[in-house]
Amino acid sequence: MKAVRSRTRGGPETLRYEDAPEPRLGEGDALVRVHAAAITPTELTWNSTWTDVHGKDRRPIVPSFEVSGKVERVAPDVRDLAEGDTVYGLLNFWRDGAAAEYAAVRAADLAPKPRSLDHVQAAAVPLSGLTAWQALFDHARLSRGDRVLIHGAAGGVGSFAVQFAHWRGAEVIATASKRHDEFLTGLGADKVLDYSSVRFEEAVRDVDAVLDTVGGDTLERSWGVLREHGVLVTIAGDAPEDKAAKYGVRAASILVQPNRDQLIQIGRLVDAGTIRPIVASVFSLSNAREAFAQGLAGHNRGKIVLRVVA
Repeated sequence: MKAVRSRTRGGPETLRYEDAPEPRLGEGDALVRVHAAAITPTELTWNSTWTDVHGKDRRPIVPSFEVSGKVERVAPDVRDLAEGDTVYGLLNFWRDGAAAEYAAVRAADLAPKPRSLDHVQAAAVPLSGLTAWQALFDHARLSRGDRVLIHGAAGGVGSFAVQFAHWRGAEVIATASKRHDEFLTGLGADKVLDYSSVRFEEAVRDVDAVLDTVGGDTLERSWGVLREHGVLVTIAGDAPEDKAAKYGVRAASILVQPNRDQLIQIGRLVDAGTIRPIVASVFSLSNAREAFAQGLAGHNRGKIVLRVVA
């Protein structure tokens, strides 16, 4: 098969489009014929991209942990998937990814692809959709009538978070560049703050939750906008307990986890027309290096996807 692989730790310049062996199936696995795979620009910096769960080097590696495709075959112990099933899912970060013609995926991490989406659109859902869902509902426990501040709202995670929060009935305040104002309002944001001209901590007070996808100074300035007993959830830094206690709030620093049941729920919302994925750009599998370079350049609206099957 053809795959995108790297033998050297580094950035996009290390990626090669080359022949590779078809992945072997372990217990509980399904072999997926990949139709599309989405990337996370920073994934080449993750230790899990380069090692297995025990820390053993597993180069050459295949990147991309979001997949949409069809089941080619399953391991003998898999009962809930069959050849020909159309699926999407988030792969385990400590295994090879989906930037290839075939990927071995834990069957339990795959869900039926939303019927209303093509494979490119579906591949843009799993990591960003699950991250936003888990941040808002598992950790922030967002409820109708709550006020939530979402940083980096035009990105992959942020664009899902705006839609989920609006669907839940929360008041949504988003930070992004001015050019995303109309886009985010269309997704359900009640107010959009231009981060380049407005200091959000001077414009917002007493929110019930903050979802931070930016980190750094943005994270540090977010503590003071929360009401007492509010919650800060970040995917881009540390949220220390002592800092949370100082402000009288809860906090969580999270890493998304594969979740079939949540993907099914998200898929239903997509098919109902309530939620839609945002695709920033589409590249061929052979142009994965360029896809990662564009992602690292920043300011992308939504996800970057590799199309494997035309």
